[in-house]
Amino acid sequence: MGKTQEVQPHIIVQEVKEENSPQYQTSKKLASHEPRNYKWWISIIMYAFFVIFGQSASTLLGRLYYDKGGKSVWVATLAQLAGFPIVIPCYCLAPPKSCTKNEQIRQPSAVILALVYFSFGICLVAYSLMYSIGLLHLPVSTFSLICASQLAFNALFSFFLHSQKFTPFIINSLVLLTISSSLLIFQTNPASHVEVSKGKYAIGFICTIGASAGYGLMLTLTQLTFRKLLKGETHAKVFEMVIYQSLVATSAAILGLFISGEWKGLSIEVEEFELGKFSYAMTLIETAIASQLFVIGAMGLIFKVSSLFSNAISVLGLPVIPILAVIFFHDKMDAVKAIAMVLAIWGFVSYVYQCYLDNQSSKNEYRNGSEVSKSPLLEEVS
Repeated sequence: MGKTQEVQPHIIVQEVKEENSPQYQTSKKLASHEPRNYKWWISIIMYAFFVIFGQSASTLLGRLYYDKGGKSVWVATLAQLAGFPIVIPCYCLAPPKSCTKNEQIRQPSAVILALVYFSFGICLVAYSLMYSIGLLHLPVSTFSLICASQLAFNALFSFFLHSQKFTPFIINSLVLLTISSSLLIFQTNPASHVEVSKGKYAIGFICTIGASAGYGLMLTLTQLTFRKLLKGETHAKVFEMVIYQSLVATSAAILGLFISGEWKGLSIEVEEFELGKFSYAMTLIETAIASQLFVIGAMGLIFKVSSLFSNAISVLGLPVIPILAVIFFHDKMDAVKAIAMVLAIWGFVSYVYQCYLDNQSSKNEYRNGSEVSKSPLLEEVS
């Protein structure tokens, strides 16, 4: 027993020396630039599909809920949040990570994790409510184009929290997306429905902008959490974060539903829903599933790449929604919306091109670094 206790300090000192050694630091840097394998690309494609499909389906279903007689913004918010139980089987089946002793010491405490999940849950219900209000007062095409501003907000927050570099292409992307959203303020006939006044349109516009800002901030904070607090974790932590923050958000939405008094009119709302009771229930259930797919995809892309990339994929799917809105909801696609859509796509392409340049730079750095790691001088230093 005495021998074992004498050896342990030596092992810890040796681990610290190895971590601080130039060889360890170089290998760690190379690992971050190492080319990705096919499994990584399959994960990215799957998460990207979840984001684009989930976002498009949940937005259109949310508009359907309002158009056919739904009036409660808290019910619409709850439908966006209450689908998290479908993630539980994935969480249970996710393979646990085999951690070393050094990694186990760095695990955050349960109190810190609870505080993080509670904070994220409150943020989630807040911007989801603003999205619901925005979708209530805006045509779905206008709503989706304004949501493109979330990439600009995300880049701004990433600049302060992650030291995101603003290259000319990134700046071009942000300017185009900002102009794209701003153009929609100057529509001569903003509302596609007669009953929506200009005052309600303004409320919807402000709420959608606020929700986009909140969503961009939350994505940035989520990336910060994965890298600083949950670093080195597996997909299980992605599912865990989705479940716990959604549980908090769902509880808050239910509380809001009762405090606001909207629950009193739900029986009448179900009876008067134009498509019938069954369609009313299915609309909300499908919205919950689609919204949860979107959340899983967004979290997965943050975990695998970054919050800015996750948001860029989300923006990629936004131009699809106005086209579908014209087909299914007969929204008007006037010149202002068309120009806004072109600018949004242009801004996204500009951002993607910057990602391509960064990827090429990473590959070159990896090749050059591999040659440096084989240097005899580096081996002698260790």
